[in-house]
Amino acid sequence: MLRRLVALGISAALLTACGAQDDGQPDRTPTPGSVAAPAQTVGPEDAIAAFGLLKELDDAWKKHDCAKVAFLTTSAAGELGARACEAVKNSRPAPAPLNYSDADYFLPDHPAERPWFVALAHEPRPSYFLFVREEDRWRLAYGPIRVLGAAPDLDTQQTTRAVPTDDPDDGVRARLVPQKHLAFLSDRAGLSGVRFASGDPMRALLAELIGKPATVRPDRLSSDVQLVPSETRALGLADGGALVFHALKIVYTQKTGARGLAHPLFGAGAVRAFTGKPGPKAIHAAEVVLLATKVTADGKLTTVAMTRGLADITA
Repeated sequence: MLRRLVALGISAALLTACGAQDDGQPDRTPTPGSVAAPAQTVGPEDAIAAFGLLKELDDAWKKHDCAKVAFLTTSAAGELGARACEAVKNSRPAPAPLNYSDADYFLPDHPAERPWFVALAHEPRPSYFLFVREEDRWRLAYGPIRVLGAAPDLDTQQTTRAVPTDDPDDGVRARLVPQKHLAFLSDRAGLSGVRFASGDPMRALLAELIGKPATVRPDRLSSDVQLVPSETRALGLADGGALVFHALKIVYTQKTGARGLAHPLFGAGAVRAFTGKPGPKAIHAAEVVLLATKVTADGKLTTVAMTRGLADITA
């Protein structure tokens, strides 16, 4: 059952080109390379059809069809599907089923060159999904991102206010959200000036990164936090501010001076599934963190939704 469908009532723009003139003037028909791609809108039917791709993606994971997984995903979801799918072929457990339903669709209020929208599925557990239209097809860019508490109210009438990156207020604050996360998690001394409230998962993640090296001794462990490259996409909140969808990658390096790692960070089974090696002396592992972050008008950050997944291990 659909709880709410936010429709977009703007028709697509039509482009017309001029042909050759009867008065002998040269043909001024634009060449394909000289015409910018028209901005496109997203309608209710588009959202429903794109959300249906989750079943196809679920089937692809079950069949170990890694080419199909890559075909249906992009951005952070693509990072979590490429090497991880190959590891599933080598006996690593598949991701949890994507049998999500009962969705709200939030369609941006202005067209975009690369259309996108957000779905909030309520069953079996409230989770956000962000879909992007690339290469003439819909692909999953983020999701599922599990909602941690109550989902915030978005700025929604017939459509949902999309926050442009060049907006001097909400847009600038939204664009800085991923960089602020990077600064917070990379500054173990707490000097970055970025703050999260007590109980926010980002504070727990920072504490985890600081404490992880002690959990694998006598092995040596280091970590580096990176941004997953992507366009900043954000939706306006009813009380001002924005809900920003973004992702981080945590890259771990674990080494030992012994014959093999004493305590592989993600377990010996995961190392074998990704690398095909039973006991390497060093590994590089990548974990992707999917996030939906609320940024208020005064710049306060709150983690609204979060999902973590192991993307790769190399030896």
